[in-house]
Amino acid sequence: MVRHNLSAPTSRNRLLAALPPKDLARLWPLLERVELPLHRILDVPNQPIAAVHFPETGWVSMLAYLEGCDAVEVALVGREGMVGLPLLLDADRSSLEAMVQAPGTALRLGAGALRDALDRSLALRALLSRYALAHHEQVARTAACNARHRIEERLARWLLMAHDRAEGDKLPITDESVLMMLGVRRTGIAVATGMLTTAGLIRCDRGHVAVIDRPGLEAAACDCYGIVQRSFKLLLSPVSGTEAEAAILSKTTTTNPLWAAEASSWPEFRAG
Repeated sequence: MVRHNLSAPTSRNRLLAALPPKDLARLWPLLERVELPLHRILDVPNQPIAAVHFPETGWVSMLAYLEGCDAVEVALVGREGMVGLPLLLDADRSSLEAMVQAPGTALRLGAGALRDALDRSLALRALLSRYALAHHEQVARTAACNARHRIEERLARWLLMAHDRAEGDKLPITDESVLMMLGVRRTGIAVATGMLTTAGLIRCDRGHVAVIDRPGLEAAACDCYGIVQRSFKLLLSPVSGTEAEAAILSKTTTTNPLWAAEASSWPEFRAG
């Protein structure tokens, strides 16, 4: 793993950037900037977690393994978060695997150094505790979404989450990775991808998916995407309680572009 020396306290990770300057300055000498190559395993299921990682670019999939060695993604972590939450909760392992799904960089902090920093900085402990709750909201919504919503809605939601964490509109995604992320059959992914493509929302190339129409993709996604986004804003920004609660409870009614694009050939998607 390639490491880089750090100079001035500046980070693209939003959790670290949200710390008061004095808290970040105290933490900064303990951080290492490391490369995150594709498919690097950061946390091994049921094995001690050696460090936490604050992604700056790229993203990490949190995977739950089922019988038969199949893995299903239960959460994404990018520059808005941290990999290694069990250490915050006084545990040293979990049943989930943390695997780099899009390569990038992260700031690494050893397990012992994190514990010491949490004891010294109330601001760090409070911020990471709020992040843990926001992350829990994402995991819970992912479970509900996978159980109830159509595949094309789930795919649109996942693409928006990846787009939020990407450096541009071109996402490094393969069919195999989408199968693992959504836990569905290949034929279902092909149909859903075809619908989003026909609607002019995405373009698929070998090993990549390009987001063409972000507003249209948001309209095609289920409510789960917006609910999780608003939860993150509520918990990780200085919005007043009244304003934030109103934002989470509000919903915007839009016309799903998939209905218009596919109504003639996919009756189940016709409005009404």
